[in-house]
Amino acid sequence: MNDLTKNILVFIVIIVVLLSVVQGLSGVSGGQPQKKDYSEFLTQVRSGQVAIAVIDEDQIRFGKTEPLQFYTVSPETDNNTLIGLLDKNGVNFTGADKKQQSLIGQLLISSFPILLLIGVWIYFMRQMQGGGGGRGAMSFGKSKARLLGEDQVGITFADVAGIDEAKAEVAEIVEFLKDPSKFQRLGGKIPKHR
Repeated sequence: MNDLTKNILVFIVIIVVLLSVVQGLSGVSGGQPQKKDYSEFLTQVRSGQVAIAVIDEDQIRFGKTEPLQFYTVSPETDNNTLIGLLDKNGVNFTGADKKQQSLIGQLLISSFPILLLIGVWIYFMRQMQGGGGGRGAMSFGKSKARLLGEDQVGITFADVAGIDEAKAEVAEIVEFLKDPSKFQRLGGKIPKHR
């Protein structure tokens, strides 16, 4: 992994940790309320065991005192009959405020697709350029040859050029180039390049 990838990963980890800490601190509001059946909630309202209720869309938190100890989920889409029942039994009820998402959360959610596309683009560009050890799609033209110094070379030209068969072949080629008609009379042809 190169330094850029490490820095991006560290940055992402820091953001995730900060978001979890902020979410954990904002969610601290005492104990979690206990879930009750809706029918049990209605029974408690009728018997006077509920003094406070907070209606939040389909969830209703209720209890005798703050903080509210119980909650239930309303099966009704229209809470008009529930509001009449709560009013008739002297329960203080309110509607919950609309939950606002934090600015950091909104920025992360809105910028996540862009960051994801940039990350995928960087990944593919590195793969194409052979960022992973020369195995990329664009590494086919790269030479794997190394430049050696004079002191590193163990074979000299004299070792290779002194072979008698190679000298004889080169002599035949030179003779053919000087007088090709001599070879053509004997049936020789110029070799075709494959």
